[in-house]
Amino acid sequence: QVQLVESGGGSVQPGGSLRLSCTASGFILDHFGIGWFRQVPGKEREWVSCLSSQGGHTTYADFVKGRFTMSRDIAKNTVDLQMNNLNTGDTGAYYCATDVEMFSRTCKTTAEHYDVWGQGTQVTVSS
Repeated sequence: QVQLVESGGGSVQPGGSLRLSCTASGFILDHFGIGWFRQVPGKEREWVSCLSSQGGHTTYADFVKGRFTMSRDIAKNTVDLQMNNLNTGDTGAYYCATDVEMFSRTCKTTAEHYDVWGQGTQVTVSS
């Protein structure tokens, strides 16, 4: 069964850090580009960051650049999102997703390019 599962969400104070993980089962995650998105109630899902297949290229939304970092652990079949210096605007449900195109060398920044999605993990930043 092809599946993605996010973990690592939680509640932190502004300035704190969290590390999210996206774990794949049923397929080799390194063969696909991965995107992280987030969503708050009443708003559309927004793209946060992406990593092309086989670790070639990462791109970050301006509002997380310099604070968030994506990385792969091929042995664990996971992609992590290290989030530092969190602020209240980072609150939301975070989702990982795989690119519809296998072995894509480009990093996709819009949701229509992704097909397999996880169930999401909640991140809450508040004082």
